[in-house]
Amino acid sequence: MEKSIVVAIDVGTTKICTLIAQIESEENIRILGVGIEPSQGIRKGTVVDIPLAANAIAKSVKKAERTSGLEITNAIVSVAGTHISSINNKATAGVVGGVIDQYDIARVIEGVRAIPIPHNRIIIHLLQRTFSVDGVDGIRSPLGMYGSRLDVEAHIITSSASSVENLRQCIMTAEIDVNQWVLNPLADGEAVLTDIEKQMGVLVCDIGGGTTDLAIYINGDVWHSNILPVGGSHISNDIAQAFHLPLAQAEEVKKIHGHALPDYIGEEEYFYSRTFGREEAAKFSRKELAKIIKMRTEEIFQLVMQEVKRSGYDNLLPAGMVLTGGSSLLPGIDQLASSELKMPVRLAKPENITGMIDQLDSPAYSTSVGLLYWALMMQETVEGQPKKKDMQDTMDKIKKFARYLLP
Repeated sequence: MEKSIVVAIDVGTTKICTLIAQIESEENIRILGVGIEPSQGIRKGTVVDIPLAANAIAKSVKKAERTSGLEITNAIVSVAGTHISSINNKATAGVVGGVIDQYDIARVIEGVRAIPIPHNRIIIHLLQRTFSVDGVDGIRSPLGMYGSRLDVEAHIITSSASSVENLRQCIMTAEIDVNQWVLNPLADGEAVLTDIEKQMGVLVCDIGGGTTDLAIYINGDVWHSNILPVGGSHISNDIAQAFHLPLAQAEEVKKIHGHALPDYIGEEEYFYSRTFGREEAAKFSRKELAKIIKMRTEEIFQLVMQEVKRSGYDNLLPAGMVLTGGSSLLPGIDQLASSELKMPVRLAKPENITGMIDQLDSPAYSTSVGLLYWALMMQETVEGQPKKKDMQDTMDKIKKFARYLLP
């Protein structure tokens, strides 16, 4: 396969999406193949049944291969789940000789990587923020600068080793090698955020089926990330319990009749659905449905706000929140989010893609498309034109390795 062809597999709680794409430019990606399959054996972003999950992934891959006419052997793969955690770290190194060279940069990066983590966890991302030289912050490339002390800050994301290995086994069953794991909200950020938003300070929030994925960008870099164990499936479950509906039927009711703001629904608006134990369809109030949805959605945004405050960056987000993911399709959810979080909120979906995009023109596929943009950045780093500095990538460049190494 040519370098211009990239493959992404988005393993979600509700769907598996495999995309095969051709890079036409830095701002345009042509989709050549799409394979979307209902997810099985995945709960809250984590594999709970390897045979079921592996079968769903294999079906998704085969669909993408058939529609593109290409055979794929490796891919970049999304990762999420409550087993994800993150931390910020800082390291300092003395400058030998007064002028910063590649050796000094390599030493300080080795230092920031040296954090104690349990034996059952692995680092999946080491994201460089900025360097500082003798206390002067905000330096992107310190090579060749004069100074006596070099500092670097990094955002480090770790995962349960067993969770990642279980997912790898599922991918390998489809005879696919994993090029790199990418955290869901980081992929979202590449698909839906603007450079201005990243620079000013913004929160990207992807409300998926089983989880809500968060990442905070400030000064163009990732400062905080986390995965919350609540999502759209919890809303559907509330509807199923309140109206005594099968879960799949409750999901359809949510999509067709749901609204996040009861005040926008008239008292006389109704819908019909068949409940357990009844042959004929029962009549339900749309306003009551909206009240159920609002209660759970408010809870999700309250958890999001708690996480933002816990990060300490709640006053550094003038660009507000960019909301994406399948559950962001609920009417009124952006207004509810803005009211709960007291910040501007905009809905976003993938853009700058061509080709087979009919199914992808939705916030539900932000992570899937974002993985392609992340793969593009990897390709540019290999070609010596890094667009974004992952810590391990920087080390590889400094040490002049001939190949691209993963964290």
